[in-house]
Amino acid sequence: MSASLPLIAKLASDWPPERWRSVTALVAVSGGADSVALVRALHRLSVGGEGRLMVAHFNHGLRGAESDGDQAFVEELGRELGLRVVAERSEGGKERGRDGANSEESLRELRYQFLARVADESGARYVATAHTADDQVETVMHNILRGTGLAGLAGVPRTRPLTGAATLIRPLLCVSRAEVLEYLAGLGQGYREDSSNASTEYTRNRIRRELLPYLESNFNPQVREALTRLSQIAGAANEWMEHEAQLALGAMVRPMEDGIELDAHALGSQPAFLAQLVLRALWRQQGWPLQDMSHEKWTQLLAFAATSADGQPLSRRNFPGNIRAEKQGGVLRLTRPAD
Repeated sequence: MSASLPLIAKLASDWPPERWRSVTALVAVSGGADSVALVRALHRLSVGGEGRLMVAHFNHGLRGAESDGDQAFVEELGRELGLRVVAERSEGGKERGRDGANSEESLRELRYQFLARVADESGARYVATAHTADDQVETVMHNILRGTGLAGLAGVPRTRPLTGAATLIRPLLCVSRAEVLEYLAGLGQGYREDSSNASTEYTRNRIRRELLPYLESNFNPQVREALTRLSQIAGAANEWMEHEAQLALGAMVRPMEDGIELDAHALGSQPAFLAQLVLRALWRQQGWPLQDMSHEKWTQLLAFAATSADGQPLSRRNFPGNIRAEKQGGVLRLTRPAD
């Protein structure tokens, strides 16, 4: 059992049991090594607590009998551990996009919608997912290849709100995949292998199986450690910038019935990077869709806000997500008319 101690110790340090074992915590378990290790470790650390540990499994149905086998495995593991398992099967394949990136994003969105729903129904305070340090490295590299800002360099955040009452937490970000496998071997615990992980259809798989090993062999044997440090530095910088953006937003915004009024002069006085963060924070505050607001669109909106309209008729422009921008004098109005 000694092989299990490093993972347990890291998990207990990163997410102390006294913070969660008196409430309901939901663990997302796919059946793969990472999530099986997470639920086994949390089950061990929950001993003595008055709360409840639950398991959630979302079956996309994309791999037929293999997907159903994953669900059966998770349900059996839950029975062995004495944990309630909530499982749901999707209509396999309907959520696939035209390309791998769209498909991955669609699948991810469906999973998080499911987790949010189960968290609300069960009264869970936390929803734990099994992203590891290796996942963080792959995410940062993926974001670099696509083109990214500070938030993308920071990778996946350790925590974020999932619902009004539940927090999503990734307590294995301090743990490597090698440590996960060592932990499971020490327990004699099996897990499921996802055959799609061997496919080169998805960019993340190519990063994991081809790009990172190539960089380690030909450029920097410590490339994973270097990317981890980069994500930590970027995360700290991004956290500070987000805080500054929230302060600036609070000083220049006035709510309206179907949107907001913004002091365009105050927005224009900010550095361009911070001004864009202010607008992003505003979008999140209003619950407006961010996906189609590219860097080009943010730049266009900032340019529109900076145009002089003194003595001119009201100027209008539409942006993705059915967002209407209106500029008059020093006021920028942003609204989302009802469909």
